[in-house]
Amino acid sequence: MLTQPDSLLKYIEDASGLRLPDGHFIDGGFRAPRAGRSMQSEDPGRGEAFADFARGDADDVADAVASSRQAFNTVWLRTPPAERGRILARTADLIRRNTERLAIAECLDSGKPIAEARGDVSGAARTFEYYAGACDKLEGHVFPLPSEYVGYSQFEPVGVTAHIIPWNFPISTAARGMAPALAAGCTVVAKPAEQTPFTGLLLAELLVEAGLPAGVCNVVTGTGIEVGAPLVAHTGIDHVTFTGSVATGTSVMHACAENVTRSVMELGGKSPVVVLNDCDFDSAIANVAGAIFEHAGQICSAGSRLVIEAGIHDRFVEALGKKASSISLGHGLRSPGMGPVNSALQRDKVLGFLDRARERGAEFVCGGHASTDPETGKGYFVEPTIVADRQADDELVQEEIFGPVLTVQKADDAEHALHLANCTRFGLVAGVFTGNFSRAHQLARDVDAGQVYINEYFAGGVEVPFGGNKQSGFGREKGLEGLKSYCKVKSIAARIG
Repeated sequence: MLTQPDSLLKYIEDASGLRLPDGHFIDGGFRAPRAGRSMQSEDPGRGEAFADFARGDADDVADAVASSRQAFNTVWLRTPPAERGRILARTADLIRRNTERLAIAECLDSGKPIAEARGDVSGAARTFEYYAGACDKLEGHVFPLPSEYVGYSQFEPVGVTAHIIPWNFPISTAARGMAPALAAGCTVVAKPAEQTPFTGLLLAELLVEAGLPAGVCNVVTGTGIEVGAPLVAHTGIDHVTFTGSVATGTSVMHACAENVTRSVMELGGKSPVVVLNDCDFDSAIANVAGAIFEHAGQICSAGSRLVIEAGIHDRFVEALGKKASSISLGHGLRSPGMGPVNSALQRDKVLGFLDRARERGAEFVCGGHASTDPETGKGYFVEPTIVADRQADDELVQEEIFGPVLTVQKADDAEHALHLANCTRFGLVAGVFTGNFSRAHQLARDVDAGQVYINEYFAGGVEVPFGGNKQSGFGREKGLEGLKSYCKVKSIAARIG
């Protein structure tokens, strides 16, 4: 395992050491794009390109969909569930054996610290492991009909599934969609974000190494316009799983509606972390900081709003500001406290929110400016930022910033905190920190969110269903609910006497 900075940083100078993929992954192997075009992937920690990858188009999408349709009809649909499970289990093992290669590729592509990237790879392995065990446990039901009838249901795979993978958690989100789809008996066509193409391609390669038949998982890289749009609009797609912005998700839903294509939409959030007077103070500080500054706040479920009860407001915000100010910045391969945001575009978007907040007279507890890697003077960095008390209608409260920016909302009491927690159009997750068990579960009951963490932000794992309410989307991923997203139910009733 590479641990020394000099050893790690040689990969910045020589990305070929990673054996990065060349081409799309179609029909069991890498293939050059039909138009022969390529794009460059940037290392956000330096703000410089480090590798080329295939720039696909609708013709490449058509090839991938045809390959997946053929594989579904002739091979994967007929593969016994137990054998599907064995292939997914071998994939989990191969992911673990390739942890360092995958993590370094993820770090260079996305900018996140190497420790976070390793955690994502570990989570991807666990996801395949979990769904490997579920393949042969998709059981239907028997209906209580009169004695002269028998009625039962069975789960069937929906068919060819499309997966639009975001740039913030490329391997995690790919695994979160691919693994249950494959477990259910579906085939996959995945489109990684153009900013982070490589781990999706590497994952497809490992699946085939584990024994997945050719064509069952295809990956096409390129832009959203040239690859993503024709993929979700393709008449050969039976289901779309999309993770991304509300605006793009709305466009995807329109495309799905044209063909009456099923979909799961995870569209981001503006998640509140409710901290009450009787919380474990030190634990809450650590969790609130982790909820917003992990991966520089570029997490759909980031705790981007601190809803803090008045009794501890001043002391808590002061301590949190000191903790945020102590976070080190740097290139992900140097194991900093926080890495860069993903691109110059994302950095400028975040800074735009902060500049407008200054114009409105906002008070900054800490941060609020662009920065760079202190060792190189390069990269797309934003300081860990906390903005003091803002009203419910403020832009920083209402809009998803997708950066290391925490907005504080002061609550009079627990009831007021609930009102503030529910004050946005999003409803992905929420956190609650309190020593009162009853109050914690009352808030969990009443907050409008798809998932609630109590006394530990990001608690749980692949076993826990994940998804949002309101404009955070619909449908659920992870857990057995995620498996059902890739199934259709057939009911059968027969007269027997």
